[in-house]
Amino acid sequence: MAGVSVCIKYSMFIFNFVSWLCGTSILAVAIWLRVGKDGREILSPGDATINPYIAVNILIAVGAIIMILGFLGCFGAMQENQFMLVLFFIGLILILLLQVVAGILGATNKSKTERALNETLQTNVHLLSATNENGKLFQEAFSEIQEELKCCGLINGASDWGNNFQYYYKSCECPSASDSSCTKYDGKTIYKQSCFSLLRGLFSRRLSIVIGLAFGLAAVEKIKTELKSVENCFPAILV
Repeated sequence: MAGVSVCIKYSMFIFNFVSWLCGTSILAVAIWLRVGKDGREILSPGDATINPYIAVNILIAVGAIIMILGFLGCFGAMQENQFMLVLFFIGLILILLLQVVAGILGATNKSKTERALNETLQTNVHLLSATNENGKLFQEAFSEIQEELKCCGLINGASDWGNNFQYYYKSCECPSASDSSCTKYDGKTIYKQSCFSLLRGLFSRRLSIVIGLAFGLAAVEKIKTELKSVENCFPAILV
């Protein structure tokens, strides 16, 4: 019995150390999804009624909690602390529920979120040709996105910029006039494709990452819960 308990003890330590690493990874990925400039800066000026980052916000909380629980699990297993192990077990159940909720929210609201994104982008296209302060802030952010995604304009191409094109054309510039992805506009060689479809595809992929993370980690937490139940069959570790 003692040998089995020691085996489970160290198995729990290893499992929870991996869990701590996973929590760190979840938190890092979720924060990247939440504050990445190519998504956040485009969405922030909009008036969408649906928050496209609800599931991401839940995953940020989940990642932070998993890090804490991973520490509690490691410490509790090595010190054979009953209180910390019970607290860890309760936390597992709560995390499992949160991850299921995040996955369901992401999956059920995917079409609504994509529709809200489309509406937000279409609403914000006028900011590219605006001359007010809000317009300038949006233009600076969008200029960086154009350069990164190799596109020009939001919906209709370079014409979306209006008279502001002369100030921001460099982020649209294409390296080779012979490239099929390039075209001529106002004497400049620029990318032919607008950024709308690229941004929509990028956002859709990120949303899929959120859904996959939520359900995948829910399965991992379920396995951990079952392992903890097995451990409880050998009370020597808790003495």
